[in-house]
Amino acid sequence: MNPWERYVVPNMIACACGSKPIMKQREKVVPKAEGRVLELGCGSGTNFAMYDANKVDRLFALEPSPGMLAKARREAGALGIGSKIEFLQTGAEAIPLEDNSIDTVVITFVLCTIPDWKAALAETRRVLKPEGRVLFSEHGLAPDENVAKWQRRIEPIWKPLAGGCHLTRDVGALFTEAGFTLEDAETMYLPSTPKVAGFVSWGAARAA
Repeated sequence: MNPWERYVVPNMIACACGSKPIMKQREKVVPKAEGRVLELGCGSGTNFAMYDANKVDRLFALEPSPGMLAKARREAGALGIGSKIEFLQTGAEAIPLEDNSIDTVVITFVLCTIPDWKAALAETRRVLKPEGRVLFSEHGLAPDENVAKWQRRIEPIWKPLAGGCHLTRDVGALFTEAGFTLEDAETMYLPSTPKVAGFVSWGAARAA
């Protein structure tokens, strides 16, 4: 890992993922989590304050980056909830939890950066209980060809600068291909955000 990836990218991502439009998106899904909850790519712990303590029995916070995980631990400590969170320093492609053990998986603005999204969503299905669900809010491929064209052009430059973030992943198609059925899914362009990075999808998904 070079100095850019180790020191600059974590702080840049933490700043971008905490912007006002993205925080509003997080607020649409995170408070709905309940039971035993797994958050994929918890980053710096941006979502922690949004969980409803009356609904969540246990939170498993998965994050592969040591730098981001350190920030998440500090955030949990500042909120006084460190004892209620089990931190998992690993990628989403190999989740160290038992089959059918999780009620809710929270995925917010992380599918764009997971190297092997197919493996990550297969693992998500594996750990979810039969009645469990995924709560997600993600940015991805825009439906407008003029925007999508620029997303495809920019992505090769964007990815190495933004921690591997893809602009052209079709969020709904990823879940469908992975064997999920979308529930109450909505889309829009984020306000005050460049369209190439601002088309978002959010809602819930269950194993089909």
